[in-house]
Parts: sequence; structure tokens; C-alpha cells
Amino acid sequence: MTDRPDGGDSSVSMDAGGGSEAEPRISFYGGKWASTLPLGFFILWAVFQSGVLGIGDTNGLVIGALIGTILGMFFVRGDWKTYADTIFEGMTQRVAATAIVAWLWAGMFAETLQVGGFVEGLIFAADALNVGAATFPAAAFVLCGLLATGIGTGYGATVAFVTLFFPAGVLIGASPVLLFAAILSGAVFGDNLAPVSDTTIVSAVTQDADIGGVVASRFKYAIVAAVPAFVAYLIMGSMLSGASLEGAAALRDTATAPGLVHLVSMGVVIATAVAGRHIVEAISWGLVVAVGFNLGLGLSSVSDVLVFTVTEAGTVTALPFVAVGDTASVGGSLYTGAIGFFPLIVLTLLIVSMAQIMIRGGGFAAIQEFLLNSVATNVRRAEVTMVLGTAAINGMITINTAAEIAIAPYIARIGEKFNINGYRRANILDANTSALGYIFPWAGGVLVGYQVMVGPDGLGAEYGPEMVVNPIEVVPYVFHGWFLVIVFLAAAVTGFGREYVPDRTSEEVSRA
Repeated sequence: MTDRPDGGDSSVSMDAGGGSEAEPRISFYGGKWASTLPLGFFILWAVFQSGVLGIGDTNGLVIGALIGTILGMFFVRGDWKTYADTIFEGMTQRVAATAIVAWLWAGMFAETLQVGGFVEGLIFAADALNVGAATFPAAAFVLCGLLATGIGTGYGATVAFVTLFFPAGVLIGASPVLLFAAILSGAVFGDNLAPVSDTTIVSAVTQDADIGGVVASRFKYAIVAAVPAFVAYLIMGSMLSGASLEGAAALRDTATAPGLVHLVSMGVVIATAVAGRHIVEAISWGLVVAVGFNLGLGLSSVSDVLVFTVTEAGTVTALPFVAVGDTASVGGSLYTGAIGFFPLIVLTLLIVSMAQIMIRGGGFAAIQEFLLNSVATNVRRAEVTMVLGTAAINGMITINTAAEIAIAPYIARIGEKFNINGYRRANILDANTSALGYIFPWAGGVLVGYQVMVGPDGLGAEYGPEMVVNPIEVVPYVFHGWFLVIVFLAAAVTGFGREYVPDRTSEEVSRA
């Protein structure tokens, strides 16, 4: 999860420690480790569906999550009521609500820019500036990274770029797989570095560090990973071939510049977010500006933004947002942009509830105790364990802020045991949850982009199946995500950037 939930409060709650002693615990046959069954089954289902069968269907993942949740119930000792209550408890976590709100608003905004001709404008600009298919993925990585850093939501940036930049790049000949991966890499960069990102806030707060110092101290790691990622996209962009889309040449020939006015719409969102406004407010202002441009400049009609379709003509059909058709329905960019994420919303709620079952059942605590007492025996092994531990938890809880909150107490405990600086702990925690949240095929960051491709009136329906990328295919090419993990593994082994508690007053991480 990737956007700051409010103007100044980072209070997202997902109790990795299981709550107070007065709260009920779930007792499982097989002990604490049995509480991992729902999430474990879901991961195996996702690997089989996405990796073995090559089916990147969000609805299928929902079924896997439902079956896993039901299976876990049969291992509960005694009354199942506590287990059932924990499902609801997980679904009401703010971490899930924050991601859902970001998707809905970003989806409406991106679709409104699309019907306003922004994709055509980008194609026009790419041709005019001679940005070819080979360099488009590298450019998308940089631009998506800047947007995600500015607005503080990697998920929102992914929605916008897959909706707008992805079809433009594919239509000019870029590799769909590489381009999707480049967008995900940009989202990783912004999620990791943005001062207003939820992952940044949570990592700082849980490790007793200030946000300004955390951002300052992690910049070197982000850049060390970003530079080779940019080079890799330039190299692979010339090696991987694009898709052949029927009508792509004609669309390029007819692409026009007016849609580029929506660069201003995106600028409004970035400027408002950077000014410290709530992300919902920032995107709402961008949406208002986009609709104004669409209608004022004739880029789209009212019915392109919102339309009610009725089966019989009448007095109300004179209204610009009412049309006559064969089937009664609601449509337009606002409708399409929001409804496309409904399957992913359901999946998110189920994943967070399965994580809560694992927390209440003691599974997380068991993992933390094992790592703390058996693996982390010196500072080097401690930091390596912190890196791999955050990676493992993120593999199970695919909503990155939720994973971060779950593992944060362990990172704090092991860091304090070896006197590791809070900035260093926050950076290890954030980098891996940000990175892997956009790599695994079942991760929220990947699925939110995939849903744009396959949702109602999505890219696949509009342009053809070549616009749909199987999530498993992008895994090797999310270069910034992989490089960020490698950088922190290397830093843990070599000690690069390692600082201890007395080092807090060093110039690099001085409190802001």
C-alpha cells in the first residue's frame, strides 16, 4: 500500500504482535505454525495458477484465497467464532482501505485522461521527440518513478502509467512485458523514496526515526539501484521485440497533440500532493481539471465521462449524460475507472484477513522468534536476516504496507539487540517491502496494473490481447526492484552504510 492515509497521521494499524493480552488468540491443531495455512495455500495456488498454468486471472486468485481461508478453519481448536471474527477484523484494517481508495481514485483519473486523448498525445510527443520503442521503457521507468515519488503512491502511479503510457509505448513498438516491468520499477522507486508514501512513514515511525532523516539516508541506496536499472532498460529495450497490433500504424499517423494538455492535469496532482494535501484531495483536483479540459476543449463529450443508458427515449434523454441503447446501464470513464478494480479489492481484503489470522494464531511471532534466536547471531547475519525476513513476509502478505507493519516489530527488536541505527533499520524494512510488492505475480502492485489490462473496457478489450501481459512474465524484468534487494543484501554483508545508535548525529542522517 502506497499512499499516505491522511494529512499528517500515519496511524495504520495491523498488530503484528497479536494485540493486548486481553484479546483472544486462535488455537490451532498443529500449533502456531498451522496459522500459516491460509496464506501458504494461497501462495501455492498463486504459483500454480500464474507460474505453472500461466493464468494471470485476479478472480482465480480470489477463489484461491477463499479456499485457503476455509481450509484454515478446519484446523482451529474449539469454537470457530474467533477465527470468523478475525476474518472481519482483518478486512477492517486501514491498510486495506487505504489501498482500495487509492485504486478507485487513480482509476477514475487515469480513465478520464484516456478518453481525453492523452494516449494519442503521448504517441504524438514520442514521434516528435524521436523517442523510439527501444528507449520508451527506460523513459517510462524514470517518469513513473518521478510521479510515484511526487504523489506518494506507487499503486496510483502504476494505474496511471499502465492506463496511459503503456498503450502508447506498445503502439509505437515497445515490448509489452518490458514496458510493464519498467512501470513497476518506477513505482518501486517512488514507494521507497517518497516522503509521503505509507511505506516510508510506517518504516520511520516503527523504527523510531524521523521521516526527513530516513529519506535522506536512503537516497544513496535508491540511486545505486536505479542507475543500473535504467541502463538495463535501455539495453533490453533494443533486444526485446514489440507486439504487432492491427491498426497501430494508423493510430500513430492520426495521433494529435491536444491530449498533451493533460500533462497539466497530472501536474496538478503532483503539486497538490507535494504541498502536503491528502492524496484523495490531490487526485480529486486533478480529476476536476481533467474533466474541465475534456469538456472545455472538446477532447471528449459529457457521455464519455459519465453516461446513463436507457432503453426508451423520453424527456430525460435530452440530457447530455443520458443515452438510448439496447441495454440499461451506467458507463463512462468514472464508472469504468472504478469498477475495474473490484476483483482486486476483494482479493486485498482476503489477503489482509489471512494475514490477521496468522498474527492472531501466533505464526508471525513464531517466525520472528526463530529468526531472532537461531539465525541472527551477529550484526552481519542480523542484517542479512532482516533483509530476507522482510522479503519472506512480503511474499506472503502481498500488500506491501501490511507486510511492513507485520514485520516491523521484529526488525526493531533485532536492530536494537545489535544497536543498529533506526535509519538503517527503516531503510532495510522499506526497501524490501517496496521492491517485492511489485515483483511477485500475485503482489498487489503487479495485480493493480494487470487489472487495468483485463478489466471491463480495459486495454485488452480496447486494443487487443497483445495489450495483456501475464504477471509471471514480468518477474525477471522489474530491474529496480531486484537491484534494490541486491543492494541491501550487499550492504548487509559488506557493512556499506551501516550505522549504529551513537551515529544518529552524523551529518548524513541529521534530524530534519
